[in-house]
Amino acid sequence: MAKRFSRVQTIALGFLLIIAAGTILLMLPAASRDGQSAGFLNSLFTATSSTCVTGLVVVDTYTNWTLFGQIVILMLIQAGGLGFITIGIFFSIFLKRKIGLKERNLIQESVNTLQIGGTVRLVRKIVCYTAVIEGTGALLLMVRFIPKFGWLKGIWYGIFHSVSAFCNAGFDLMGQFEPYGSLTMYYDDVLVNLVIMALILIGGIGFIVWDDISIHKWRVRKYLLHTKIVLAMTLVLTVGGSILFYVFEQGNLLAGMDMKGQVLSSLFGAVTPRTAGFNTIDTGAYSEGTRLLTILLMFIGGSPGSTAGGVKTTTMMVILLYIWSNLRNKKGLNIFGRRLDEDSVKKASTVFFINLLLASASSLLMFGLEGSMAMSDVLMEIFSAIGTVGISTGITRDVTVASKYLLILLMYSGRIGSMSFALSFTEKKQGSLVRLPIERITIG
Repeated sequence: MAKRFSRVQTIALGFLLIIAAGTILLMLPAASRDGQSAGFLNSLFTATSSTCVTGLVVVDTYTNWTLFGQIVILMLIQAGGLGFITIGIFFSIFLKRKIGLKERNLIQESVNTLQIGGTVRLVRKIVCYTAVIEGTGALLLMVRFIPKFGWLKGIWYGIFHSVSAFCNAGFDLMGQFEPYGSLTMYYDDVLVNLVIMALILIGGIGFIVWDDISIHKWRVRKYLLHTKIVLAMTLVLTVGGSILFYVFEQGNLLAGMDMKGQVLSSLFGAVTPRTAGFNTIDTGAYSEGTRLLTILLMFIGGSPGSTAGGVKTTTMMVILLYIWSNLRNKKGLNIFGRRLDEDSVKKASTVFFINLLLASASSLLMFGLEGSMAMSDVLMEIFSAIGTVGISTGITRDVTVASKYLLILLMYSGRIGSMSFALSFTEKKQGSLVRLPIERITIG
C-alpha cells in the first residue's frame, strides 16, 4: 500500500520538485549567455533561491542568464511566492474541477489560514489581488524604466522587478550597469523606492490580512486579532528600523546624501530585510550596528501566509507578550482586548527557538568552513538564507562548495518553515496514554 504523505510532506515535496525542475531548465545552454551550461551547483543554487524567494545569488542575474533563463527565474519566483498549491488550486477552479477536502486542507496549510472554510474563495482573491498589485507595480516602474531602457526592455524590467518585489525575492536585472549592484543607482528616486517598498510590504503582510482588510475596509475595530498584530508589528518594525538605520549610518553611508536620499535609504534599509533582499546602498559597507539591526529584522521577517520568510511578526509579538506577562507575574496574554490561547504560545516558542538553534548551528558550521571570513559577514549570510531575505555583504559567490550547499538547505527550510521542515521528516504517532510523575527543577 502506497504511503500517504501528510500535508506538510506534500508541500515540502512540491517545493523540492519545483526546485529540481528549475535546476534542469537553468542547466540548459539556452539559459546562459555564454551558450554553455551554468553547471549543476550554480543552477541548483539559483533555482532554490528563486523558488524560496530569497535573492542570494552566486552569479549576477543579468550578466549570466539569457532572457530564457530570466523567464525561468521569474516563473520560479512567482510559484514560490504564491505557493504551488495556490496556483494549482486556482487552475483547478478555472477548469471547474471539484475541490475536495484534501485540497482544502492543503490550501489551509499552504497559506496558513485560520479555518478551512472559505479557502477556495481565498485562493481566488489571492490570485486576483496578486495580478492587480503586480500589474500596478509593473506599470509604475515602467514610467522609469521605459525612458531609460526602451520599450521592450523597459516593460520586461517593470514586470520582473514588480514580481520580484511583491514576492519578496530580491532578484534584479541591473547588472548591466554594475554586477550585483541591485537598485543602488535609484537610491534617491522617490518613485522606484516607494513602489518597491510598497510591493514588499503588501506581499509581506500576508493573504489573511488582505482578505480581512478587503472585507472590513477601514473598520479597524472589526479586524481579526491576527490582522491587528501584523499591522502593528509592521508599523513598529518599519518606523523603528528606519530611525535606527538613520542613527547607525548617519556618519557612514548616509554621509554626503541630501535629506531626500537619507530618508529614502533609511526607509528602504528597514523595509528590505522583511524579507526582500533588494538594496539601494552598499550592504557590504554597513556599520556593525546596522548589520546587527539587519540580522534582527531578517530573523523576524514578514507575516504568516505571505511571500516573506523569517519567524514572522506574530511569532515575535507572542514571544514578547509572554516575556512581559511573566515579568509582571500575570496569567494570560492579553492584547487588543483579546486573550491569546496557550497553543499560540507553544507554537511561537517552538518556531522561534528552532530557527534560532538552526541559525546558531549553521553559523558555527560556516565559521568552520570559512575560517578567514568576518563573523558579521557569516552571520548576515546565514540569517539571510534562513529568513529567505537575500541581503548579503557580497560573500555568497566566494564561499566554499560546502557552504553553498548549506545555504541551499537553509533557504529551503526557511521557505517551507523550519518547523514544517523538521516535521516533514517525522511521522505522526499516537501519543502515549501513560503520564509520568511530575518533578520540579530549578529555572533561572
